[in-house]
Amino acid sequence: MTQTLLSGEVHGRPTLDGRLSELLAGKKIVLTGVTGFIGEQILWKILTDLPDTTAGVLVRRKGSASARDRMIQLVKKKIFKEVRDAAGGAEELLDARVQVIEGDLPNVPDLPRDTDVLIHCAGDVSFDPPIDQAFKTNVLGTKALLDKFREAMSDDEGNLVKVPHYVHVSTAYTAGRRRGAIPEAAHEHPIDYAVETEWALKLAERIEIESRSAERLTELREQAEREHRQAGYLTTAADTERRRKDWVHEQLVLAGTERARSVGWTDVYTFAKAMGERIVADLGKDMRVSIVRPAIVESSMKHPYPGWIEGFKMAEPLILAYGKGELPEVPASPDSVIDIIPCDMVVNCILAVCATEPEIGRPEFYHSNSGARNPLTFRDIYVHVRRYFTEHPFDRGERGQTKLPIWNWPGSAQVERFLATSEVASRWADKALSFAPRSRRTRNLAKSLDKASGRLGFLRRYLTIYGEYLRTELHFVDDHTLALHRSLHPDDVARWSFDSAEVDWTEYIEEIHCPAVTAPVRRMDAVRRRRGNTASTYRDLSRSTTDPKQVVAVFDLDGTVMSGNVVETYLWAKLPELGPTGQAQEILSLVKALPSYLQAERRDRGTFLRALYRRYEGADLAALDHAVDTRIAEHILDRLSPDAIRRIREHRALGHTTVLMTGAIRSLTRPLQPLFDVIVAADLSVDEEGRCTGFLTGPPMVGESRSAWLRHWATLNGIDLSESFAYADSHVDLPMLSAVGHPVAVNPDLGLMRAAQKNSWSIVEWEAMSQTPRWSIAPKKEK
Repeated sequence: MTQTLLSGEVHGRPTLDGRLSELLAGKKIVLTGVTGFIGEQILWKILTDLPDTTAGVLVRRKGSASARDRMIQLVKKKIFKEVRDAAGGAEELLDARVQVIEGDLPNVPDLPRDTDVLIHCAGDVSFDPPIDQAFKTNVLGTKALLDKFREAMSDDEGNLVKVPHYVHVSTAYTAGRRRGAIPEAAHEHPIDYAVETEWALKLAERIEIESRSAERLTELREQAEREHRQAGYLTTAADTERRRKDWVHEQLVLAGTERARSVGWTDVYTFAKAMGERIVADLGKDMRVSIVRPAIVESSMKHPYPGWIEGFKMAEPLILAYGKGELPEVPASPDSVIDIIPCDMVVNCILAVCATEPEIGRPEFYHSNSGARNPLTFRDIYVHVRRYFTEHPFDRGERGQTKLPIWNWPGSAQVERFLATSEVASRWADKALSFAPRSRRTRNLAKSLDKASGRLGFLRRYLTIYGEYLRTELHFVDDHTLALHRSLHPDDVARWSFDSAEVDWTEYIEEIHCPAVTAPVRRMDAVRRRRGNTASTYRDLSRSTTDPKQVVAVFDLDGTVMSGNVVETYLWAKLPELGPTGQAQEILSLVKALPSYLQAERRDRGTFLRALYRRYEGADLAALDHAVDTRIAEHILDRLSPDAIRRIREHRALGHTTVLMTGAIRSLTRPLQPLFDVIVAADLSVDEEGRCTGFLTGPPMVGESRSAWLRHWATLNGIDLSESFAYADSHVDLPMLSAVGHPVAVNPDLGLMRAAQKNSWSIVEWEAMSQTPRWSIAPKKEK
């Protein structure tokens, strides 16, 4: 594609007559979106290259941090160091050059009356926001800002006493699903932004109401119960509410996407931005209005330094996934243009536009892009990125160098078939794993499956959001932008250039952009390798600075401190008292009852334990304690994990309170008393003769009962749970683990493993000692 303009002159369009520092000297530029990617660099540019220009920034309060607090933190960043040091500090810099205005969109406060230029670059930049959020930010927010701007520039009767310049930062993709050349002009369409905004808000209300219907809540609650029933009602309720909110969000996103596409836009982001442009044209009829439409904004080419970027934009996830070998194909057209523009060129263009004087009531449009005169195709960027990672692969340690995928550009239909087939296979594999016995091998298989599912999820989301951008057949003409650039004073070109034809794509992608976006990932990978596989919640206890009297370490028993389960330990206690015939009868009876026990455990672990402990009816509790002390203790101790014992002793050596919390009967915990300060176990009820009734003295300590007991006990004993530890192996213990600051999943089941990964908890593998045969305890001989 070639630029149609040869002379660089567009008759009747604004140009620059002098150096930018002189044209903008003595003026105040008020800016929205300063905490965003483009806004931050605009402020840096004003403070650095426009020494006689002052800035105003509209910033919202965030939690307890005021707008000024947030700005102090912003100007403490690396790029502001030179101007910050020159001013004597962050606060001094704000006092001298920046007026902080606390407010938000659409709740805009009064704007300064001495404003000369208002740059609006705030807005929802997500491609798939909920439809109501998109319209509140990009339409209602823009309207509220323009209303306040007009008010600041008007007298008491509402008449403008000063003709302001409003610069609106939009996006080139407001063109929608068009093809061919897109001129720098208003887009013709029949859509009424007021009607669309009204219906977007009504739709959000309707979806919220539907989410609270009995039918929807039943569906979501049953989903939550299938996953969290054992953990308890409160855990299930919290997950139900989370699912409801997620459902609302998904429906609003879907509604936005479908509405946008039904009227000719790619997504709700570009749709709402287009509506924002229309409201600017309507409300700015007696103002000077300029609209800048950047394409895909990526890292800076030169300023503040090559590769400056904050956060990941559109191309970065694709680049990183490819470099890690996780992006086998994309449904892009190899010859479609990916219209990338470095951030510093966008910022230079915006501030150059601020120095112009457009005709009142005639909006000026500027495309900040590269596709018209310096096109970069998807095949081009693939070649550059592949070459970069070939020369600079990610360090995978002992796993060797990543094998980079070779893209064959099969088209969207084939990629969609591959993705759909892989998603079905992943779901079936996950279902099969749910029936696999708990083991390290099962966990490793689950981790591999989760990783593969994550890659599929990323690919699905990426293609859903950006799919149409991968096959575009349009290019944005930038005649006005080029003409403006060519009117720069010769002494400004070096610092203020925004001619995209100057970009050398090989240098930019391979030497600037890819190193910039991979650097933080490489640093994080290096940290992970040094730290090993142990996450941060498994702390080095020797480095603890907390008062040990305020720390508790809570341990689950079965599967954590000891290998085994309550059924097995029941047999340990019961079988030695029986002869061979009695043993056979007891085992047969237990086998027959197992299906009902398993069904009870799936519903509620407390119900399962109550049913199992009914089998102790008639047992002599004192005799049971004696059997544990004389015959069973050695077998219990033989099942303890050396890793668990070592960790318990580390806690005790530091003076931490150690607590064993188990659903096993108290008799079976007698051998563990030297290890723990407190033991919470199931107590069997006995009659006046000391024989077990088959009932417990109180509810079994499982699920949310554990976390409730722990919080109450901590309050009574001055324990700081945020500095305390908990170790458990089962998803049922999720509430207990969530109650402390340092939760650790030990040999976890799949449910707990996934919860731990989601919450960045430590996952450790504790080995058990060599186990004696299960039934090695000598039985009682029959007479």
